[in-house]
Amino acid sequence: MHTFCDRAPSLRCRISFDAVLRLRGHPGLLAPPVRLLASDTRCSGGRAVDPVIIVGAGPVGLVLSLALAAQGVPCVLLDEDPGKDETRPARTVVLREDTADLVERLGCKTLQDEGLRWSGWRSVRRRQLVRELALGEGAPEGDLPAAPVHVPQHALVRGLRDAVAAQDLVQTARLSRIDTLEQDRDGVTVHTREPGSTWWRGSYLVGCDGARSTVRKLLDIRFPGRTAVERHAVAALRTELPWPGEAVLHRLPPWRTGGAEVTARPLPDGVWRLDWLLPPRGELVTPDALVTRVRDTLAGWCGETPPYELLDTGVYTLHHRLARRWRVKRAFLAGDAAHLLGALGTQGLDEGLRDAENLAWKLALAWHHGAHDVLLDSYQAERRAAVASRLRAADQSLPILRGGGGLRTLIPGSARGHDSLLTDGHLGCGPLGAPPSYSHSPLAPPRAEAHTAVGTPPGAPVADVRVTAPDGTTVRLRERLGQGHLLVVLVAPGTGVWDRRHWMRAGVMPRLVEAVDGLPVKAELLVTESYPGASAHTVLLVRPDGHLVESFGGVRPAELLAAADAARGGAVLTSVRSDRTADIN
Repeated sequence: MHTFCDRAPSLRCRISFDAVLRLRGHPGLLAPPVRLLASDTRCSGGRAVDPVIIVGAGPVGLVLSLALAAQGVPCVLLDEDPGKDETRPARTVVLREDTADLVERLGCKTLQDEGLRWSGWRSVRRRQLVRELALGEGAPEGDLPAAPVHVPQHALVRGLRDAVAAQDLVQTARLSRIDTLEQDRDGVTVHTREPGSTWWRGSYLVGCDGARSTVRKLLDIRFPGRTAVERHAVAALRTELPWPGEAVLHRLPPWRTGGAEVTARPLPDGVWRLDWLLPPRGELVTPDALVTRVRDTLAGWCGETPPYELLDTGVYTLHHRLARRWRVKRAFLAGDAAHLLGALGTQGLDEGLRDAENLAWKLALAWHHGAHDVLLDSYQAERRAAVASRLRAADQSLPILRGGGGLRTLIPGSARGHDSLLTDGHLGCGPLGAPPSYSHSPLAPPRAEAHTAVGTPPGAPVADVRVTAPDGTTVRLRERLGQGHLLVVLVAPGTGVWDRRHWMRAGVMPRLVEAVDGLPVKAELLVTESYPGASAHTVLLVRPDGHLVESFGGVRPAELLAAADAARGGAVLTSVRSDRTADIN
């Protein structure tokens, strides 16, 4: 078995699976032998606690391990692969503003170096431009949505692996495929088969091991849904198109091989990813047929086929599935192990990264301080409901958008309505793409009399305003997320031009500092000049994942304490928790 132990020596030992089974049956042995790894796993209260086991080292598993490490929680990352990712230029991901910020905040450098933020969005139907949007720096002030980031998946994974390699609290084990999972009151035990046949002990376990999740199967969780919702042919190529830096959606293109829909998404260095929507049960796409599609599409956009370099091709099928349960005692599911989506431009990885961010702060709080079941159950309540809503919106839109001709194509304005739905999915807004709101979360506090409405409803992601910490540091609000504590933000116009020494002792600040110090969980006090829809002296309570808990008109210590207590799931009912790690022979 592997475990982390406080100041343990760097001793490595192995024991076969058969031998472990024999030893586990011995009446004098409570646990199999362990391999010790040098690491300090004392929680905030000084107790020795086993690490969190993460199964699967794809983007979601890597992000979860980094997010937990950022909050002082050690992890064991079990990777069934050798750790060398295949370079596939046609396999790319699109990250919305919130998930791109999360990845960069955790230390991934490749988004800036090898990703591209789109400068615009074009939607074309037949030969007519239906919609054109400027994104990023070219967008009008205050306009949404923000520019997504488009990056090859192998580059994203490489950047995350580099960040994990620099993190002392994450231990990665290659070629480690689990085949046994057991749980007890204090933790989780798993076995990895050959070539590294070993037992591992953890406080919690998260299955981030993809659509064919072994963890999900060992937990006996059903994974119902729809198969082959969409099929796409894909090509990555280097060429020049008439819209440098802009993403294009072309519906019903007028050339013969265009099909129902083709998209073009730019990448750095003049590379584009082209996707053609295929019939659900069409014939296999041969290499020659795909090259013909490439040439016809480039000629249709450019007048004639320009010079191009074909880098990679493929065909992929999208499925929609949702696991029945996302938590079984101390084991959880996240990412593709919990859900599959992707039709109409929606991004499954976006939702997987939101799973990781949502779960990380809850596991960190439980690991350091213990937690009421309400807190851990809220992961499934919030995230499964959010993904189910996304899948429901996609399933309701598919018959409208993919249903073919009929009267709906003759209704005035229907083309623009269809375009709006597809734009939502591709750009990350509306029911198909906007970041979720957890307004019905079990962690939501009862509505207080001191509640005051702001531009962000309770449960929704907060606006990324500039904030100042008591030490005088001025940063974006998102930069303070994911550090294992709540944020208390005071709206105080004029503080930007005052000396910090004055406003820290003026007005409501002393009373607010006292109220924050008295909260049942750690919180950081921040000040902002303004917040959308908020008046002066409004106080915002924000979760570690950036969702608003509550907003108050002024400093209300009792209401603030009650909201913070609700956000942590209430007081821990079990005051006595085991201090032991796995037994050592």
